[in-house]
Amino acid sequence: MEWFKPLENNLDKVATLVQFCLETISVICVVVGLLKTIQIVIVLSRRRHNHPFPFNLLRLRFGIWLALALEFQLGADILATTIAPTLEELVKLALIAVIRTFLNYFLGKELEVESKLQKQRAELAVEQFVKE
Repeated sequence: MEWFKPLENNLDKVATLVQFCLETISVICVVVGLLKTIQIVIVLSRRRHNHPFPFNLLRLRFGIWLALALEFQLGADILATTIAPTLEELVKLALIAVIRTFLNYFLGKELEVESKLQKQRAELAVEQFVKE
């Protein structure tokens, strides 16, 4: 089994590299989401003077980016424990996976509800515009 050691070492290096890439993508998702949210704030603050500020729209846009970042983080955590995991690492992964899945599930539900509300508001605005 001596020939197996170099393969195992290379797999460990590849897993570490991919884990780093996934974590980097996750950070990029959060930063891009923040920048997009700031962009929306700037655009809306210039256009809307008489209308209430759409905080729900901001939460929806930023929440989508956060959900994506959570997915990449979960993938990175799974990769972190693929090479010779200890029991402690597996327990940590299980807890992290449960917490992130829980957060992602409820964030997804909230985004779904917000999206439906946005669609209803848009349809109502179109109906009011047509009536005028």
